[in-house]
Amino acid sequence: MHATKKAALLWSGGKDSALALHHVRQSHPGLRLTKLVTRLSQAYDRVSMHGVRRRLIEAQAGALDLPVDFVVIPHQDDPSCPMAHTVPGTSFPSNDTYTRTILEALQRLKGEEIEVIAFGDIFLEDLRAFRERLLNRAGLVGCYPLCGRDTTELYREFIDLGFRAVTVCVDTQRLSAEHCGKLLTPTFHASLPDGVDPCGERGEYHSFTFDGPCFHRPVLFGLGEVHLHEPFAFQELYPGDHGEVAAETAVPSTAGPLPCSAISHAADDRASRTTSKTLPESRVGRGAGQPVRYP
Repeated sequence: MHATKKAALLWSGGKDSALALHHVRQSHPGLRLTKLVTRLSQAYDRVSMHGVRRRLIEAQAGALDLPVDFVVIPHQDDPSCPMAHTVPGTSFPSNDTYTRTILEALQRLKGEEIEVIAFGDIFLEDLRAFRERLLNRAGLVGCYPLCGRDTTELYREFIDLGFRAVTVCVDTQRLSAEHCGKLLTPTFHASLPDGVDPCGERGEYHSFTFDGPCFHRPVLFGLGEVHLHEPFAFQELYPGDHGEVAAETAVPSTAGPLPCSAISHAADDRASRTTSKTLPESRVGRGAGQPVRYP
């Protein structure tokens, strides 16, 4: 019997990460998945580009019975942000800052005798090439269980396997803000305009997986407002009341993000030109923070 190699999975909390976890366990017997690794925006203390709170990722990890390491991505080399924003949004670190932070995290994993890093990438070859360069520098190997798969088939497989997920971020230049907070179902798939990838592989949308074959229990959560941080719309999710995760009753601020010099740094004025506001939640009759139990 061949010895198994310790592996970690880059975990965003979305559907592709969940499918990658499933396939690593089902189709890669030579790997022993020992932990999840999640990137957080330093300015928001949320999953980068997803806007999901740290506590919800911790709840996912608990439901999956895996530990999670957080890699905090600073907006700049020396950010000055005493408090994370109270609403979801996004910031764009410089390439050098991002690369250095990720490489340091990979080197720490190597020091823990982890040999393989698994990813949920599907067909973005330039992203895979970037990952491979960093992995090589850290002395690690990549595993891409979804690479090259047809995204329509992957979307259907996700549903057929019994996974359940909700959209948490959409690019409003390609989808409407009304696509936020929607379950990933055949109906959602049918609602996607022509040219939008079914799995959102080009960043059209991001999701939060809260149940499925890898989960020991569902991750409960509450739906709040939809926040516009142009060009993205974010669905606020609150931790639910299952297990050790207590329900939150705080209503999200409608005043926009707190001031933070890390966001308005002159080296990257894209973030300083964005706005954040709350959209009316007229499409549903839920109070903010009310636990959601989808059928």
